[in-house]
Amino acid sequence: MKFAFLIFKYFPYGGMQRDMLRTATRLAEAGHSVDIFTMSWDGQMPGGNMRVHVMPGKGWFNVQKYDDFIRQAQARIKREFSVDLVVGYNRMGGLDVYFAADPCFIERAHKQRNWLYRLTPRYRWFQAIEQAIFSPQASTQMLMVDMAEKAVFQRWYHTEDERFHYIPPYLSSERLQLHDRAEMQAYLRKAFNLPAQTRVALLVGSGFYMKGLDRAVHALASLPADMRQHFTLIAIGQDKPAPFIKMARKLNVSENLIISRGRPDIPQLMQGADFYLHPAYRENTGLVILEAMASGLPVLATASCGYAVHVQAAEAGRVVPVPFEQATLNKMLAEMVSLTLSQDRQLQVWRDNGLQHARKLMTENDGDAEAKIMLHLAQQKTGSSA
Repeated sequence: MKFAFLIFKYFPYGGMQRDMLRTATRLAEAGHSVDIFTMSWDGQMPGGNMRVHVMPGKGWFNVQKYDDFIRQAQARIKREFSVDLVVGYNRMGGLDVYFAADPCFIERAHKQRNWLYRLTPRYRWFQAIEQAIFSPQASTQMLMVDMAEKAVFQRWYHTEDERFHYIPPYLSSERLQLHDRAEMQAYLRKAFNLPAQTRVALLVGSGFYMKGLDRAVHALASLPADMRQHFTLIAIGQDKPAPFIKMARKLNVSENLIISRGRPDIPQLMQGADFYLHPAYRENTGLVILEAMASGLPVLATASCGYAVHVQAAEAGRVVPVPFEQATLNKMLAEMVSLTLSQDRQLQVWRDNGLQHARKLMTENDGDAEAKIMLHLAQQKTGSSA
């Protein structure tokens, strides 16, 4: 079978990007061919049955670049490639399959933005693209990492049930390759030039604003001075740090905040931290939450993240309820920091619970689920059994 994967940008530390490359790799290893079309590729190029085609979009604004890239990619696929299935990892028209890593756009636009935003060209473009995927007149199949979001899409677009396909969470085996905790604690503190006694929370992910780094900085500023003295928040990801550094300076907590670009040693850093902080505004999943649990990290997350339900189910930390209140996050962060400073037994209970839950999740998806569904859909479309 021949597959075309379309994704706006690839970088090695994004959750959706890693899902895309893993699925492409599984299909290629099974003897199928995968052509990946993207606006930019940051990282090592894959080989074998996988080929990457970089096609930068043209335009002054992002939506213009996206639109140009989609037009270029789909025209080239039609002209030069004979593919059995076109898979998109971002919203765009002309797809056979859409990997729904992001929550419903129009829902957020109505609940989190004012009416003026809904008059902008950006809103109109994304709403039209989303409708082209989910409307009953479309035939695009959806791979859902969070079936709770299915009801949201159906409320706006009345999409048929049979077009949704659920994918269980996936954790790579390397996430459960635990090292000596004391060694990892020393490794993290050496990596960021921190004193050995410093207690550390991690926040990882591209898009610091959506991940709630501003909320985290405000919560950091709310801690008593004596508590902050031995505590540092480390944020790692692909985003511009300047606004958050400025915020930390204004709130007099710049000495307690470190912001770093994406790194390849996240599993080791997670095993060396004291807890994981993820106060995101909204996320379909939040795979990094499960990765933290698999690393033995207690988690403090917002309930607006799809995978926060696993923190609650496993009793592996605390979850800030919705609707979000900064005061609640402030209080929970203070409790977490207090537990780490005193090395309370509760931390070990959360660690053990999270690890056990992560191991259970690994038995439900060995990493092949997405590839198997795509292969089945390609066979249905072509009438093939190959």
